[in-house]
Amino acid sequence: MIVPIDADAADLLDRLRAVRDADDVPLVLDPRAPAAYGESVTRVAAQAAELDGIAWASVTSGSSGRPRVVLRSAASWSASFAAIESLIGRAPDAAVSLPAPPSSSLTLFSLAHAIGGGPRPVLGPAARSDATCLHGTPQALRELLDRGAPPSLRTALIGGSHLDAGLRARAEAAGIEVISYYGAAELSFVALDRGDGLRAFPGVELQVRRGVLWVRSPFVAARYAGEPGPLRSHDGWASVGDRAELTDGVLRLRGRADGAILSASATIIPEEVEEVLRSAPGVRDAVVFALPRERVGALVAAFVELEAGGDASDLDEVARTRLAPTHRPRRWFVGELPRTASGKPARREAAERALRGEVARLVV
Repeated sequence: MIVPIDADAADLLDRLRAVRDADDVPLVLDPRAPAAYGESVTRVAAQAAELDGIAWASVTSGSSGRPRVVLRSAASWSASFAAIESLIGRAPDAAVSLPAPPSSSLTLFSLAHAIGGGPRPVLGPAARSDATCLHGTPQALRELLDRGAPPSLRTALIGGSHLDAGLRARAEAAGIEVISYYGAAELSFVALDRGDGLRAFPGVELQVRRGVLWVRSPFVAARYAGEPGPLRSHDGWASVGDRAELTDGVLRLRGRADGAILSASATIIPEEVEEVLRSAPGVRDAVVFALPRERVGALVAAFVELEAGGDASDLDEVARTRLAPTHRPRRWFVGELPRTASGKPARREAAERALRGEVARLVV
């Protein structure tokens, strides 16, 4: 059976180990989430049928908001432990800082690794002075650098969302080796970037078919509890619908296929516009979404979060010089971006707040 566990438990690692030793499946809940959301997760988990071969359940809603429970075997994670240890180090003093809550698959993976003999986990938003590795999102890396990284920190394993070049350079200047990766709750690790582009994670094969990424990998989850999600499988290959390009072994992601903005005759990939906006001086992060309009279908809108003391004076120039006219945001909003539990921008919530008038309009 699936056993819900409160993420606030002081003995979380021991409880996870006990559930696994009993051949049950742990599901870590986030107590900070609204009660209705937690109830929804529990209902979805209760729909899981046959659990033979299932060792872990993780909750994913990505940036869309609807919870799904992903079911996977023990081997789908343990098969990658050796590769991860080669990246972050196998030293006896290895300790991994995990700022994202244990309910996120990113942190739950590292807890499973610890149970399997991996680095000692350090839970919580504040990096401990003896942490040798950070496993988190770009937001977690930024916050750590803002506070001052502990001298013991040698490596940062960064996933969950786009890592911009400026943040990578800042971490490397602080003496931290940065390894970013692309993955998904359903696919686990897919590709790694050491600064020269995303390349296939050890043991993973990549194909792009009609603009959509497919992977052949031992790390893919088994299925969902309850209704299906974006994971598709065919002839040993799996996809969650991410658009991509693959050139000379380097993977370039172009966003989820179902997230494109259709404006007049143009198809706009939000992630491509966001990458340009993040390059503007003073911009900390950005989310791009569709603003419905008759006749053209939608306009492009942007919700930007500025650095402390930053301004948006260069946004218009950056947009005009680096984006096609169809891709330029026509409406701008500014404020603190809402984020998922793991620190990724919550795309749907950001758009809804902007459309409801809950954030400030920005004139650029």
